[in-house]
Amino acid sequence: MKALVFQGPGQTSWQDVPDPGIKDAADAIVRVGSVTICGTDLHIIKGDVPEVAPGRVLGHEAVGEVVETGSDVRTVRPGDRVLVSCISGCGRCRFCRENRYGQCRGGGGWVLGHLIDGTQAEYVRVPFADLSVHPLPSAVGSDDAVLLADIFPTAYEVGVLNGQVQPGDTVVVVGAGPIGLATIATAQLHTPGRIIVVDLAESRLTAARALGADATVNAAEDPEKLVEDLTDGLGADTVVEAVGVPEAFEMCTRMVRPGGRVANIGVHGKPATLHLEDLWIKDVTITTGLVDTHSTPLLLRMLAAGRLPSSELVTHRFELGQMEEAYDVFARAADTGALKVVLGGPRHDVVTLPA
Repeated sequence: MKALVFQGPGQTSWQDVPDPGIKDAADAIVRVGSVTICGTDLHIIKGDVPEVAPGRVLGHEAVGEVVETGSDVRTVRPGDRVLVSCISGCGRCRFCRENRYGQCRGGGGWVLGHLIDGTQAEYVRVPFADLSVHPLPSAVGSDDAVLLADIFPTAYEVGVLNGQVQPGDTVVVVGAGPIGLATIATAQLHTPGRIIVVDLAESRLTAARALGADATVNAAEDPEKLVEDLTDGLGADTVVEAVGVPEAFEMCTRMVRPGGRVANIGVHGKPATLHLEDLWIKDVTITTGLVDTHSTPLLLRMLAAGRLPSSELVTHRFELGQMEEAYDVFARAADTGALKVVLGGPRHDVVTLPA
């Protein structure tokens, strides 16, 4: 089969690799129908995730059809259309029993495209299939569903739930890339009073407004002053860091109110300064986290009910064999306007989000 293989920092190739097979009785083999690229994949290629070894097939998000299952798999069978989760859970360890699948100590967690071969391929072996794939209703399209493999549960769990968004809250989202936009969408499930979004790209701020942001501000135009003005000098109840650079994190800690929450989603490749000399007295809660995907069934129900925008975030579509072109478009988002790119099926022109 063909797959995108990591060859070391700055190097990938779309090449022939052996087809995956069942290695454990809990495995499923899925024929990939739709797959997408994550910002974390770009971090891997940059060398920010040293655990990923050269030769690894990348990718941790997909929708596809089950073609084979191990003898212990009970919840899916060949022919089922499924969502492949970015997180695999053994279901037996302490953390899985607490629904914290991202911290699985039984061989799961974030393994696809990280510690084992991933989804950016024609076929993928999914471990612990009973907890790691989700059957899809026929009413849910693949382009919609594939975004629930990672960015929507990540935004909801690591941003909205960790940030304890409450009705009436002022929420600031720093970074209007795919994760930031998914945070805007899922925060609205908790009826905040106001969502303020910060980014450097005007195209992404436009997308943020289309998805429900109440106010947007360019990061170069003193967003801290805007937050101060809109909160009568108090600061935001919840600030979500969705970029993964030190400057963004440090900005978040300056915009949060006393007793407020900073929820870090961004994948950081460099240290950030924690200004405890200012924060120690403010009763601020700072959370980090890897998604657990315990919310995926809930989000799938919300998607099927029309309560979640999903494919609105897809700006580019490619055929699976155009993987390297898709990566180039996604990596140059400032020039291409890319939010999420989806591969699989015929290619279409760019989708323009409503103003």
